Amino acid sequence: MTLTRPPSRTADTGRHARPSGTGRTVAVLVLVVLASLIPLLGPSPALHGTGEAEAPGTGGIALLRTVLFAALSVPVGELFVNRLARKLPDAPGDHPRSWSLYAAVAGFVASLGLASVVATGNLVPDSLAAVDVGGLYESRDGKLALLEVNAFLAAGLCATSRRPGLQIWPLAAVIVAEALRAHPTTEYSPLIGSGLTLVHLTCASLWVGGLLYALRTLRQWRDAAAGPALLGLYARVAAVLLAAITATGVCSSLRRMPAGTITDQLTDTAYGRVLLAKVILVAAVAALALWARIRLGRAADPLAACSPARAEVVALGVVVAVSGLLTALPVPIRW
Repeated sequence: MTLTRPPSRTADTGRHARPSGTGRTVAVLVLVVLASLIPLLGPSPALHGTGEAEAPGTGGIALLRTVLFAALSVPVGELFVNRLARKLPDAPGDHPRSWSLYAAVAGFVASLGLASVVATGNLVPDSLAAVDVGGLYESRDGKLALLEVNAFLAAGLCATSRRPGLQIWPLAAVIVAEALRAHPTTEYSPLIGSGLTLVHLTCASLWVGGLLYALRTLRQWRDAAAGPALLGLYARVAAVLLAAITATGVCSSLRRMPAGTITDQLTDTAYGRVLLAKVILVAAVAALALWARIRLGRAADPLAACSPARAEVVALGVVVAVSGLLTALPVPIRW
């Protein structure tokens, strides 16, 4: 039985099977693009007809937060996958070139831009003279913004040192700062909200950055048996991460949009519209992830799972962009 099944699978992966796989990838990506139209076009379409005013610089702030989230995910994912690789007995010693330093530089620039916005009273500064750096020490948001700037600077220094693993501590500081920033003290039970965001952002960074680095590692180990084993090990952990992301995302949404109003708010508020687009995107990513895991377990060549996994990375990049926009929109808190 084991002698006859692999040839049939090999035949299925030939010339006739590829169009089918390509067609499914294209179909899922089309759904992803359609779901992304509102956030990709910017805050104006999301705010249209809601009666909500667009805050100054919403598009720029969304872009800066997108860069910040991406810069956080890259080094976290590298540390995560390298830790998984150490569990494999036959893992090659060579690893892809780290992008942690580039991510730290991008995160530093993005956090510096966001700090300048906070320093001008949450307005986009029109000149350097309008930036009150000293005022950052006088507010909670200002101190958190400074913490993120310093944390990315420290992460960059750690990435160039002999012990790059130390960058996990400044990166953890960024996650904590983002969790606290997202829930001001005037909010109902802010510590609960910060805790949910902390878990959500940590798991999302591990998922996005981990998948990216896992695929880069597979390309580096293309002739090694440890490559598919690493992808399988990541897939098992990613399933837990997805469950945690879903649970914390649902709880956070219910806190901001109570169950009795969530249906209306998903279509009548800018936050709800972009949140709905994000939910559709995450569902598409989950479908791609499931497809990759099935191909990993059934295909004669486990590396065949790389095709949907690459599409998953692209879709996750769009999710990061949508998340950046979501943080810049007015939150419809109704108690």
